[in-house]
Amino acid sequence: METPASTEPVASRPENVQAPVAKPEKPKSEWRDLATFLLKLALIVFVVRSFIFSPFSIPSESMLPRLLIGDYLFITKWNYGYSKHSLPWSLPLIPGRILPRDPARGDVVVFKAPNHNGEDWIKRVIGLPGDTIEMVNGQVILNGKPVPKQRIADFVLPITPNFTHCPTQFQTADAKGVAVCRIPQFRETLPNGKQYNVLDQDNLPQDNTQVYTVPAGHVFLMGDNRDNSTDSRFQQPPYGSGIGFVPIENIEGKAVVNFWSTDGGANWLLPWTWFTAARWSRIGEGF
Repeated sequence: METPASTEPVASRPENVQAPVAKPEKPKSEWRDLATFLLKLALIVFVVRSFIFSPFSIPSESMLPRLLIGDYLFITKWNYGYSKHSLPWSLPLIPGRILPRDPARGDVVVFKAPNHNGEDWIKRVIGLPGDTIEMVNGQVILNGKPVPKQRIADFVLPITPNFTHCPTQFQTADAKGVAVCRIPQFRETLPNGKQYNVLDQDNLPQDNTQVYTVPAGHVFLMGDNRDNSTDSRFQQPPYGSGIGFVPIENIEGKAVVNFWSTDGGANWLLPWTWFTAARWSRIGEGF
């Protein structure tokens, strides 16, 4: 006897169900992955340098004795608030100044030097808005009171590839016969108790100035190397080569610590000189 044929629809039989077709994977692009990684890295660097900290190298002798040519340091960016100058290339993305706070007297700050083609300079804050400042025979008169200036031991710095400008009267040699520069050094003490050392080599015109009154929203900045610093004692262009009063919004950050220092004797093609030229004792020195 024949078995009756199945009445189950053919399409519903399990053996006839078709498996879903897998979509072909898109081929991976190494160049696209690399570009994505670099974009993320650039964004992280941009945020860190703009809002947290950034490096700065010392190009001149204006902050001797604290800072030498060849010092590399970190500055923190949050101390005084943020402006367009907090951003790389002073990108105009921040209007005015946000989270503002005035610096303290004695702070060492990096800033955009007014009327100097966007250059980054470093100086010490001496006067705040409303202060009066005058130099008399090399001594700072702050709000009518002389800032104490005490003679201390000479500053002695070896003559190296990145420090060759030593006036003849200060050239000498140490006990080992190494050529050094020996410069008169003094310690100043600001009203808030901040102490730092300055150099005063000669009696020069900038040792005696008019009385300056710091306008609102500005600071009066000076270099610690008083006879070799273009600072707020000098008028801005076109009347002079100085910086005059510096707007607080021009301040990019506060100097906090040295992370590297070299005497300029390194040769990139001779790796061992990277270590012999390093001034190890300066690394980790704070402000």
